[in-house]
Amino acid sequence: MDTEEYKQMTARGEYIQAGGEAHLLMHSAAQEARRITCRMNDGYRTAEELRKLFSLLTGAYIDESFGIFPPFYTDFGKNIRVGRGVFINSGCCFQDQGGIRLGDGCLIGHQVVIATLNHDLDPAKRGSMIPKKVTLGKNVWVGAHATILPGVTVGDNAVIAAGAVVTKDVPADTVVAGVPAKIIKKI
Repeated sequence: MDTEEYKQMTARGEYIQAGGEAHLLMHSAAQEARRITCRMNDGYRTAEELRKLFSLLTGAYIDESFGIFPPFYTDFGKNIRVGRGVFINSGCCFQDQGGIRLGDGCLIGHQVVIATLNHDLDPAKRGSMIPKKVTLGKNVWVGAHATILPGVTVGDNAVIAAGAVVTKDVPADTVVAGVPAKIIKKI
């Protein structure tokens, strides 16, 4: 299995069997992601150097309008896609095996976690996983320390308040807050 086959499999939400071909690919990809993120995080880098490293990490072109403040952590890297004008602040953790899509103009606050995998609930199969993509629309602002769980789609212009835990889809033009996150106002 190669990375493209893996991404197609996870886009379909197919089960990842512990010890199976997809699981083994995840482990080798994690080693590459760690090598690249260690380079991103090991000292001062210019914005251009960080964009080049992020492009290497994701395997995709990264527009010059992209910005990131390290440290940044991911355990796959190749299933992250970012639009124009995206900014990721320091300390973020992206578990992108299931796919993370950030629309144009997204602002990601300090220490945000985006998760795209759930483990099997059956203890005998706990090492196996179910991938679900996370998608943020255009101009989404995610506050510091927020967590976005697998399968969530956040609509354009929405705001995720600091510390929120987002467990379900967020409509466009709304502000959500709390644990679990709930709509607190319309924009």
